[in-house]
Amino acid sequence: MKVRVHVSLKPGVLDPQGRAVHHALDGLGFTGVEDVRIGRTVELDVAGGTSDEDLKSMCEKLLANTVIENYRIEKVAA
Repeated sequence: MKVRVHVSLKPGVLDPQGRAVHHALDGLGFTGVEDVRIGRTVELDVAGGTSDEDLKSMCEKLLANTVIENYRIEKVAA
């Protein structure tokens, strides 16, 4: 089973990477961009019997820093 974990910074957490991209876009003449937030996607190929609780545990113990990040688990159809 394929699983995607989307990790993003919580609202209010400073995103220096996003600010740098925003600044670069502005420098390239793209003036309509109001804000940029950078996240990441982790793709996992797990056994079919992997439970939702195990996936959540993977996220909370390793894949996301839950103090400053949110995560969303997406099961991808084969």
